[in-house]
Amino acid sequence: MLLLFGLKTSMKDQPGRAATCQYCRQLAHHHLQERATKFTLFFVPVFTASRAYQITCSNCGQTSAIKSRRKEALTW
Repeated sequence: MLLLFGLKTSMKDQPGRAATCQYCRQLAHHHLQERATKFTLFFVPVFTASRAYQITCSNCGQTSAIKSRRKEALTW
């Protein structure tokens, strides 16, 4: 019996918004990305193993990891 399983990570862009950057202290648009790692069985995603969010400042390019609670505050 052959059993194929693994993990697949995908990045998905979410709508961001303008905010003050904690690094450059400028009001700039921040891009929000969601990284989801999914467990796959026979190349079919079965469930999400982990989920993480990060924001990127469009002015200075710094990236910060954020928690899902803060992600809810950034999206509207």
